[in-house]
Amino acid sequence: MTAAGLGASRAGPDTQLIRVVVVTYFAGSHLDAFLDSLVAATARPYVVVCADNGSADGSVERAVQRKHVQLLATGGNIGYGAAANAGARGAAEDWLVVANPDITWAAGSLDVLLDAAARWPQAGALGPAILTPQGDLYPSARAFPSLSRGIGHALLGWCWPGNPWTRAYRRESGIPVEAPTGWLSGSCLLVRRSAFEAVGGFDSRYFMYFEDLDLCRRLAAAGWQSVFVPASVVEHVGGHVARAPKHVRRMLLSHHRSAYRYLAGQYGGLRWAPVRVVLAAGLAARLLAALAVRGVREGARPNRDASVLESAARPDG
Repeated sequence: MTAAGLGASRAGPDTQLIRVVVVTYFAGSHLDAFLDSLVAATARPYVVVCADNGSADGSVERAVQRKHVQLLATGGNIGYGAAANAGARGAAEDWLVVANPDITWAAGSLDVLLDAAARWPQAGALGPAILTPQGDLYPSARAFPSLSRGIGHALLGWCWPGNPWTRAYRRESGIPVEAPTGWLSGSCLLVRRSAFEAVGGFDSRYFMYFEDLDLCRRLAAAGWQSVFVPASVVEHVGGHVARAPKHVRRMLLSHHRSAYRYLAGQYGGLRWAPVRVVLAAGLAARLLAALAVRGVREGARPNRDASVLESAARPDG
């Protein structure tokens, strides 16, 4: 059965089929852990589409031996957003999950996201709380970047993660609460299929990085909300491919190119040309610094640990 031919939604909110699109590229044992934990993450029926960008480590071959797992070969390393689009193409399901393979689901976490979706009828995307393996709360729900926030975060975040611009951008203050936010990390997203299709899915011009920010901005422009759901928890290893020495330079180039594409797109037209020149120069300088200095490369550390989720709240009703 091809991904496009997977079953349509069933009747009833608790029996609707969920399509889980996991983008794979040499995922190794992370994909096994993803699939193992997904079993306990939801009581609803689901199908997993491995949108594979050319893995040759045997991980996807192992995965498709499992029930409800399908392989969709993309034909090469086409990038995260383009692969996710391929995995979602032709879907009949009301809800899509788009995720990295190095995610581990907490028990019931996907059902918590789906329950939250019922409380937010204007939600185009919903995202869980994301923990690092070290037990930190990753800042996965952020404000849209402004010039001042972006510059302050880029210059100071790596050496002073608690600076006011980084804290404002990453919304790392107070108790996490279920609420709309600017944008959500694309490492684990629940997406309303109709909204995803209405905005054209991910922009495939972003090979990697910023495709989630761009998607959430386009959803917002179309009247949809991006909702953070801290009662749903996953763990994300992060950068399992990008940290490999042979990939570091390529990933850094991709990150900074994507940053320029997104920011320049917010300041189009002739009158903003000087701003785009400054952005290009600043990002080029930061790229050189990131290539030379590990701290710059790794960026701002999370400012909160997982214990803050014990007091996480959701809105009444």
